[in-house]
Amino acid sequence: MKNQENLLVISSSPHVHAPDSVPSAMRDVLIALIPAFLLSLYYFRFESLFVIITCVAAAALSEMICQKIMKREVTITDNSAIITGVLLAFCLPPGFPLWMAAIGAVVSIVIGKQFFGGLGYNIFNPALIGRAFLVASWPLAMTTWLAPIDGVSTATPLGILKEGAAQQLPTLIDAFTGNIAGSLGETSVIALLIGGAYLLYKRHIDWRIPFTYIGTVFVITALVGFSNGEGLWYPFFHIFTGGLMLGAFFMATDWVTSPITKKGRIIFGLGCGLLTVLIRLKGGYPEGVCYSILLMNILTPLIDRYTKDRVFGRVKSHA
Repeated sequence: MKNQENLLVISSSPHVHAPDSVPSAMRDVLIALIPAFLLSLYYFRFESLFVIITCVAAAALSEMICQKIMKREVTITDNSAIITGVLLAFCLPPGFPLWMAAIGAVVSIVIGKQFFGGLGYNIFNPALIGRAFLVASWPLAMTTWLAPIDGVSTATPLGILKEGAAQQLPTLIDAFTGNIAGSLGETSVIALLIGGAYLLYKRHIDWRIPFTYIGTVFVITALVGFSNGEGLWYPFFHIFTGGLMLGAFFMATDWVTSPITKKGRIIFGLGCGLLTVLIRLKGGYPEGVCYSILLMNILTPLIDRYTKDRVFGRVKSHA
């Protein structure tokens, strides 16, 4: 029997045939991540490169070994493991211990993906599973940050804000361009917007999740900032710093773990935004993107169930 190429079906009915395949779609995601990758190299130099290479290599190798052990078809050529490795690396601090990064990548692939049956069956975003595991296992290493260029130890903007030292915050321009402390791939808003725009142009993601997610965070933090006497900088600061842009465009929109209905995607984005703000402002951790997306991943089947399109032409039985 001829080996058929694995095609994507990521929408609710009615379905329209498209020529996109998993490998080609994954290649486009990798292309979209290039701007953030290049700026991470510029700001964090070899501290960034080594972490990214380690995560990608560990993710690809662990997927191949896991599929061999489970007697499944080896699908390393579909590029999904590479994307998981890159996204995990983008969630890690520069200079993160490489052996920890490798363990995080293995957890992402084996527990976050292959234990559920492989690509298309996982219920959580694999890269975020790896990040959550690393935060729980080595919290100190996951919260040790370096300043761009000079590599001096410092705090992230959200961490500074959490401590109430607003006068020490970077400018919005630095936050927009990425000249701030943070995870490797999350600091540059402009790079992530370019990548997100590319995915929107190629129609690999729907605008509803990222726009609703970012908009919800902006509106709620604007209301909170207004009530606290903060200026207009406050909501912009919340959307320009932390992992919001990376999460909104590249993780919350994951084809497998996000809703397939239009209404469901709006609900998903609203939920992610609300949880992110709640964790940032009321929780003990200054960032909430990772856990907000994972929590909403749990609700994705329920959201799809109650937002699915109405079926016309079917008569309910009265028997």
